[in-house]
Amino acid sequence: MDSNDAPIGVFDSGIGGLSTLKDIRRALPAEDLIYVADSLHAPYGDKPIAFVEQRVETIARFLEAQGVKAIVVACNTATGIAVDRLRSLLALPIVAMEPAVKPAVRDTRSGKVAVLATTLTLSSRRFSDLVALHGHGVEVVAQPCPGLVEQVECGDLDGPATRRLVEHYVLPLVARGVDTLVLGCTHYSFLSPVIHDSAGPGVTVIDPSPAIARELHRRLEAINALAPLERRGQEQFFTTGSVERMQAVMSELWPGDVALRRVTL
Repeated sequence: MDSNDAPIGVFDSGIGGLSTLKDIRRALPAEDLIYVADSLHAPYGDKPIAFVEQRVETIARFLEAQGVKAIVVACNTATGIAVDRLRSLLALPIVAMEPAVKPAVRDTRSGKVAVLATTLTLSSRRFSDLVALHGHGVEVVAQPCPGLVEQVECGDLDGPATRRLVEHYVLPLVARGVDTLVLGCTHYSFLSPVIHDSAGPGVTVIDPSPAIARELHRRLEAINALAPLERRGQEQFFTTGSVERMQAVMSELWPGDVALRRVTL
């Protein structure tokens, strides 16, 4: 296989990274994509650090064995905990998701922004460094959101229980003057309509997935590794969890066909 025709690997703790995969597909229609949902172990946000590191390396090694030319870590928790170590282990280009603190600080009018994310993402050194680097003069509220990943994993994107949980996290932030919300977990992208409804029209919601797709394009272009434009990219989907359960949810979230396969990692 020509190196330019090699696939791109994308992974997340579960199905949340499909939000990033959509933006990658729009930005790079000629590329073959391999997506791994580590649904057996989702969410990562309440797991021990060593466990997350091990899962990230295991999945990245699987993607490396598939001959990928780049890896996208479509999981904020995995980025915060393990991406630096992963980059030291693999020679591949690795593009990683992280909360969009910089544009939030730039765009806020009230001087108060909030990052919605998992507990482990918000407690990571990488997140602290991000706030220290970009958060000058602005109040950055770290809001852990236990339970939201699980709602997405089971396919409940806008039911009463999901709406109550979103309101529980969002309404107090709006009440204290936050005018910009950062989606610090790829799963939350699928809850964006409910988050918008809860926050109201005066609050901006920032999803970093489109920026990740642009960065991936830039990185591949820089090393002359983009697939020929006349190609039509294909997708492969893997899960470490139940194919029967995940097939139904992923088919709802992905605009095309999902031929899901189980992989033991």
